[in-house]
Amino acid sequence: MLEFKEQKNSHGPIYVEDTDAPLPEKLNPKTRYAYFSAIANGGKSIIQSCMDLHLRRTVCYKSLRPEFVKSEVENLRLLREARISARLQHPNTMPTYELGRDGRGQYYFTMKLVHGYTLREVLHYRERYDLTQLSEVIQKVASALAYAHSRGVLHRDIKPDNILVGAYGEVLLLDWGLAKVWPKQVDEAQVVDLVVDEVSAAVGMTGEEKLQGTVMYMSPEQVDRDPAISFASDVYSLGAVLYETLSGETPFQGDVVRRVIDDVRSAAPAVPKSPAGGKLPQGLVDLTMQCLEKDPAQRPESVDEFIRLLREGIYC
Repeated sequence: MLEFKEQKNSHGPIYVEDTDAPLPEKLNPKTRYAYFSAIANGGKSIIQSCMDLHLRRTVCYKSLRPEFVKSEVENLRLLREARISARLQHPNTMPTYELGRDGRGQYYFTMKLVHGYTLREVLHYRERYDLTQLSEVIQKVASALAYAHSRGVLHRDIKPDNILVGAYGEVLLLDWGLAKVWPKQVDEAQVVDLVVDEVSAAVGMTGEEKLQGTVMYMSPEQVDRDPAISFASDVYSLGAVLYETLSGETPFQGDVVRRVIDDVRSAAPAVPKSPAGGKLPQGLVDLTMQCLEKDPAQRPESVDEFIRLLREGIYC
């Protein structure tokens, strides 16, 4: 497992004065959280750490940015994300604690606060970690995905930025804000699928279309907004993350989103090569290329199959 040097426990020690302090006779839910501090402020949401005064613990608090609090679509997305996250109770998904409204009536939800690094940050220091360690991270992410698929949830936004590696062995697949779920009676005319206002792309890229997800990791069927999109789309994205883990770069690169999208649709990625010049396990190379097949039927048939091939591939 990845190890982090000189990690400090920012929560500090636990004292009896905290554990035994009585709750007020009358609880005011509007004053439950205090001492807010920004963690991230990007996209449509604000993510903060704050103190849960009832349980005396620091939690992660997610809400909409002020300019989006009146958006019906963004409120529905936040509501859906909170409930999907809460129902996906798996060791490699982030525990969700509470869904509520603040004093102004705006949605928020709280989650476990985990200190660590995203896989994106880990890959910036790729030379510090061996391939076995990194493959273990991807295997745990795949385990979370296999569970989500078994519950009928398609993630649709798998990328290194949405994978958190904690200081104590945690690996967590984050951000279910673009997740797709289906109605009980599957009728594509009735499926509610949220529309995203922008392409999420790498820094410096010029967005020219409106798509859900991050271009570098999107499957061809996600690019094409295929209404028959399946769990195979997440398998493709896993393969793109594995490709970057092996080679240090994404399967396709470019400065303009439209051109990258064209490559995702029709171009074959180059076979991944080690950035250090060494030989990569052929089993992992083969798995990566299979995941990136344009035809979903040619990819591993499930995430469970991906995990099996990943375990075998590290040794061959």
